[in-house]
Amino acid sequence: MSEIENKQHRSILRNIAHRVMIERGLLPDFMLSELAELDRIHGPATHMEKTSHDLREIIWCSIDNHDSQDLDQLTYAEKLPGGDARILVAIADVDALVNQQSELDKHARHNTTSIYTTAEIFPMLPEKLSNDFTSLGFESDRMAIVVDMIMANDGSVKQADVYSALVRNYAKLSYHSVGQWLEGFEPIPYAVSLVNRLEENLRLQDEIAQKMKALRHEHGALELVSMEATPVFEKDELTDLITDNTNRAKDIIEDFMIAANGVVACYLSAKGMPSLRRVVRIPKRWDRIIELAAEKGFKLPINPDPKALNQFLLSEKQTDPVHFSDLSLSVVKLLGGGEYVVEQPSSNSIGHFGLAVKDYAHSTAPNRRYPDIITQRLLKAAMAGRPTPYQTQELEALAKHCTEAEDAAKKVERQVSKSAAALLLASKIGEQFDGIITGASNKGTYVRLLHPHVEGRLVSGFEGMDVGNKVRVQLISTDIQHGFIDFRKA
Repeated sequence: MSEIENKQHRSILRNIAHRVMIERGLLPDFMLSELAELDRIHGPATHMEKTSHDLREIIWCSIDNHDSQDLDQLTYAEKLPGGDARILVAIADVDALVNQQSELDKHARHNTTSIYTTAEIFPMLPEKLSNDFTSLGFESDRMAIVVDMIMANDGSVKQADVYSALVRNYAKLSYHSVGQWLEGFEPIPYAVSLVNRLEENLRLQDEIAQKMKALRHEHGALELVSMEATPVFEKDELTDLITDNTNRAKDIIEDFMIAANGVVACYLSAKGMPSLRRVVRIPKRWDRIIELAAEKGFKLPINPDPKALNQFLLSEKQTDPVHFSDLSLSVVKLLGGGEYVVEQPSSNSIGHFGLAVKDYAHSTAPNRRYPDIITQRLLKAAMAGRPTPYQTQELEALAKHCTEAEDAAKKVERQVSKSAAALLLASKIGEQFDGIITGASNKGTYVRLLHPHVEGRLVSGFEGMDVGNKVRVQLISTDIQHGFIDFRKA
């Protein structure tokens, strides 16, 4: 295979990514009219309104992937008398530079999300904005929407407010280094040590986040482990796919953002505004989840119950931590995907099964997700006492489009990941691997290898197999361009 021999793996995958983007109806590139509009934007928005706050003296920090430049949030915490605590979450004010119905807005509205493939990122907004002008970058003054929360000692939100503010990022931190430090595996990150009182502040953020996490689990939030594979390149050659598990730094961001998204949803409702919410309804295959639990000696109720499911997951995490990621993967597949819906102030919220929250509006990643820009515009209108910038019919159409386009984007990411996996395994035809069944339907039976973490189709020996079953398989073929990997039962 000449395309493998020349070692231009990254180039091969980039070409595949562009092709798949177009096949899925997404835009891989910005048009000339959009770039012309971008050229007319000469700097970040730092102009304060009379209602804005100047919060640049607060020791804000960002925690994200080590190579991320499109920084959407900053966080800060402080202790209050009586055991309460205050959490501030600053969200990049993207709407300040991306006007509704502008050319850049139309591009973002079409794709609805930044698309992160193995070989290339397709940003929702040009990097001049998302990585600079609208990013809450290190040592940069930026306008933001701040969600200001008072937390009780048990991790619940006692009261909250939302307002506009000027902020400054004092430390650009990564999940890995902060997580390893908080968990005692590595020394304090150098960037933390440079900022006075930041170490103390991050430990407080960690303490509050763990209380918030414990409370969510009491309410039925699911203890699941992500199995997303990250490519490892040596120059342009793909050499491995590795997984990056959750840690306490990710918990800080996850729990703070869930709380902030809940506050935003409630704020909009209280102001009489509609909202675009992310919901996960009743699991698609609760019957199979019951079977998985029964195989491990745990009885789940006939009707979907997030609290009972989480008790099972927590029990398995303690009993068999080595294989918990396999169980997580199976449950995620069986729960099914989420969707965007419009909720009116007087309606009863559907809620999010996996997070065990009733009010959840995507608002904290406007550089990367279009629903968050929509929410930001609704929020700014509510803050200013203006009428809604979107009518109900338009919002409902956007909710449907965002669900469909996000699904298409995930398919692009998965398809390019499959091509990368096929590229990685192309020289291993005939070898055997241990795996777990991740899909079983009329469309086919799919298996995910334990290492490397790649998924393929089980083309023979799949009779009687179902999601969660362990299996030993042999690799029989790969197709890099289409991302096909075929196994048979060994």
